[in-house]
Amino acid sequence: MPSFEHHGAHIYYEEFGRGFPILTFAPAGLRSVIDVWSQASAPINPTTEWAAYYRVIAMDQRNAGGRSRAPITARDGWDSYTADHIALLDHLRIDKCHLYGQCIGGSFIINMLKHHPERVAAAVLAQPIGRVGPMGPGWNANFKGWTETLGDRPEATEQVLNAFYQNLYASGFVYCADREFVKTVKAPCLVLAGNDEAHPGPISDELHQLLPNCEFIREWKTGAALEAARPAVKAFLAKHTPAR
Repeated sequence: MPSFEHHGAHIYYEEFGRGFPILTFAPAGLRSVIDVWSQASAPINPTTEWAAYYRVIAMDQRNAGGRSRAPITARDGWDSYTADHIALLDHLRIDKCHLYGQCIGGSFIINMLKHHPERVAAAVLAQPIGRVGPMGPGWNANFKGWTETLGDRPEATEQVLNAFYQNLYASGFVYCADREFVKTVKAPCLVLAGNDEAHPGPISDELHQLLPNCEFIREWKTGAALEAARPAVKAFLAKHTPAR
């Protein structure tokens, strides 16, 4: 089974197709695993959509209920995930790739652009997460649901989980970066808009306005809008794929 170890983490991944690489981040918040790509919550499944043209890489995120696992500590946050993503690219000897992420994948992408912009050719953020307004009391539903899947993890005390939650969500906007950073992103980006509480439309609109080199598709999830979005995303990726 394709997996590797780094800094105490065991990371599982799968590859589909050949060509310029696309690293993908599935939706479902902290339960982001490869199998989610085949569910109805993912209108565009990159593992089947682009395998005829690209080397599509999918992964189970750490501690998401799949086959990737790592210790849970109070220091964990967005950078912990980005370290996994970079370690996977290094493991596969990939210097540069496209990124496609839905839901939490949008924040994974922005954090990658924040710390390792040289590794990204272009990025597609599908219904990115974010917060409009102040942080509510307690854990959000996704985080609470994730904690209920952890099973016997003695290191995951309430104190550790509270610290992890704050590291992920306290800063607001897209959680991993502020608006001033987003204004500096140089990579071409395509935003497929969100339209619900977890993926607020205003966050997608603001990303579209702030990202310097950004295309935008407001309707894309179902019916004729989805059929139009599929070739549009494919064309965006092709436009920004480096010549070989």
